[in-house]
Amino acid sequence: MATAAAAPIAPHKDALFAYPAILASRDGGAYRVVDYREMRDINGRDAVPERRVARRYVATGVRRVQAELTVRTAAGPVRHFAVGRREGARVITVYLHGQGGNRRQGVDDFSFGGNFNRIKNLMALSGGLYLSPDVGDFGEAGAARIAGLLAHYAARAPGAPIVVACGSMGGVLCYRLADEPALAGRLGGLMLLGSMWHEGFLHSAAFRRRVPVFFGHGSGDTVFAVDRQEAFFERIRAAAPGYPALFVRFETGSHGTPIRMTDWRETLNWMLTRRRD
Repeated sequence: MATAAAAPIAPHKDALFAYPAILASRDGGAYRVVDYREMRDINGRDAVPERRVARRYVATGVRRVQAELTVRTAAGPVRHFAVGRREGARVITVYLHGQGGNRRQGVDDFSFGGNFNRIKNLMALSGGLYLSPDVGDFGEAGAARIAGLLAHYAARAPGAPIVVACGSMGGVLCYRLADEPALAGRLGGLMLLGSMWHEGFLHSAAFRRRVPVFFGHGSGDTVFAVDRQEAFFERIRAAAPGYPALFVRFETGSHGTPIRMTDWRETLNWMLTRRRD
């Protein structure tokens, strides 16, 4: 765990982004039910509900270390935003959008309650790198392009753990990347945000290396049913007792709630203290 100890995620607006309340918890906190209320967590947080968060939630100075770039990989070019240290990063976090999204979603300072602005600031303050690429597609070609993007930056940051966060359909790529032998050894964690389950993960290189996995899911998600994702979480824990898996259920939350409400700093620090070198 030397890598994790060398790359803690520094605080940034922690009180504003902490979970409102824990309604239930079991298995030492591995499974938690978080209180979520639309009137408080959207209407009370946004200056314009679902469009623009209140100013106190964001710090836009981070744009000074944000660049829109293209990396050419063997599988094709990848347009993306990079925030933070593009050389010598201590940790790399990438957000992969879902169906209908694009690279701009993951760097929008004011949408999703300011949570993307927070991860940008967390990475910049911690000497890390945050990436938000265009996915392109969710098949083998898309996975190959993202793997190429990550290889590009990993080569410039020897030893930096890589955390892959996937929203909704982006989870298809999370599971594909989990079985990339060249990448598995660098993975610091996988984050499934309102995403799906995949039994093949239990046979992946990442699973064999016990790469930490976080599931954030709204109980009212009508795209991917919460009970199916909870069952998959339990399947992981049964297949490998003690496996570092964490499930946060946002009670009454919808499909996009985990992207708005997941506590990036808590999750990343949990992952980085549990990954194997």
